[in-house]
Amino acid sequence: MRETHVTGDRTGRPSISVVVPVFQAESCLRELAGRLAASLGPLAPDFEVVLVDDGSPDGSWETIEGLAASDPRFRGVKLSRNFGQHAAITAGLDRAAGSWTVLMDCDLQDRPEEIPRLYDRARQGYDVVFALRKRRSDSWWRRASSRAFYRVLGYLTDTKQDPEIGNFGIYSAKAIGAVTGLRESLRYFPAMIRWVGFRTSAVEVEHASPAGRRSAYSPRKLANLALGVMISFSEKPLRIAVKLGLAISGLSFVAAVALILRAVLVRQAVPGWSSLMASVWFLSGPVIFFLGLSGLYLGKVFEEVKRRPLYIVEKTAEPGSPRDAA
Repeated sequence: MRETHVTGDRTGRPSISVVVPVFQAESCLRELAGRLAASLGPLAPDFEVVLVDDGSPDGSWETIEGLAASDPRFRGVKLSRNFGQHAAITAGLDRAAGSWTVLMDCDLQDRPEEIPRLYDRARQGYDVVFALRKRRSDSWWRRASSRAFYRVLGYLTDTKQDPEIGNFGIYSAKAIGAVTGLRESLRYFPAMIRWVGFRTSAVEVEHASPAGRRSAYSPRKLANLALGVMISFSEKPLRIAVKLGLAISGLSFVAAVALILRAVLVRQAVPGWSSLMASVWFLSGPVIFFLGLSGLYLGKVFEEVKRRPLYIVEKTAEPGSPRDAA
């Protein structure tokens, strides 16, 4: 690929910002920083990297402070507690000043060496360029659960979802501005960046193995994330509930008519206790389920009307700290 040097625009903003949410990544942060500098230095010497410590219990923040002290292109943001990956992403995006923003994970599965290829595709007229992970270096259950999650999410949101696409990609300032303007409490970047639109492309990239760290997402956390995303980004479950309720009512009406005809025409009594108990158990399950589903939607409304900040910043690794909450 022909080497291209890019400089910032006339407003003084950097050409490329890199946002990295950080959690328990002390062991790989310095390698990540070195590879980012090697990949971005020839491409955009004025790049910036925003590292967001999402309440890491290890020494990640001390490492971030060291990187910021040794290289002014690296900035650090420490959240007051663990707000979750996508809240940390929002904190980084709020502070990214680049004409283009790269979003990537901290565990080196997203390879910094792929950024020039993503940027080269973006310059062909795209606002959003996803990294397409055709050969994922994840465990079999992680790949299977990811495929199941994206299939259900695509069905419930009536959008095309690809399990090979995650957070990693490059995005124009226009696209990032549209996403950061969405301030709902439950954050999920892949769904939000698709919702705002803009011209999109994808580049197939190599997906590396994680750098000696386990995923922070346990099966329980993944299930909770999936449930929250589906409720926050779609009302289709409620429409399905209405249709299923109507279907059950219709079947019940048909069954009632059949029992009446049997009693009148055939003169055969219908045992009441068994059929009654079966009907009660059959109907109570869906009723309780849909009441719980409605309660989850109501709970999301309650979370939104409280208007709490999406994250709280404890400190930053740069002079002139920005506001402490957003």
